Amino acid sequence: MVRLKLIGLVLFWSVALYSCKEVSFPQTQPAGVAALAEVPAGLRGHYNAVDNVTREKGDTLIIESWGYRFTDKNDKDWLGRGVLSDSLVVKFYENVYFVNFKADNQWVLRLIRKKSTGDLEFLYLDIQSDEKRQELLKRLGKRLAIKEIKRQDDTFYQINPTPQQLMALINEGFFTAQRLEKMETRLPR
Repeated sequence: MVRLKLIGLVLFWSVALYSCKEVSFPQTQPAGVAALAEVPAGLRGHYNAVDNVTREKGDTLIIESWGYRFTDKNDKDWLGRGVLSDSLVVKFYENVYFVNFKADNQWVLRLIRKKSTGDLEFLYLDIQSDEKRQELLKRLGKRLAIKEIKRQDDTFYQINPTPQQLMALINEGFFTAQRLEKMETRLPR
């Protein structure tokens, strides 16, 4: 059960496993903000996904200066790595980390907010179910133009907000949150 919940988180995190339906952007977000050359020290560490209902912990997300990786409970890499590059861009703006993944010629966005406890709040635009997709697209459509782009089995709902409009979407609850709990730093074996 925990593994399935974490796989859902991984699907949102990893560009290799992006969903077939996504809200996307024509450029990295927020527009006009410079990309980070490396992940800041304050964000690096080991984090467990925590099930919002059962409070069970899953596999480990490890954030390092160069990007991220996942390990299972036996400390074995099981998904691979995301390395900062021209297809994985991280930006920082108004206390939010913007993780931009390139998917074809679209940019998919995930957000990270660091909590005072050291935990992370992982945020995404959830359009996985038909009901959530219709509701979110209706709400977004009242604020921004939405361009539907179909590529093979994928559908992108592209929006192009200003940084201020994007922050308003975040602050007004358009994004769904998942908590990642900070783990004690592990010593090398």
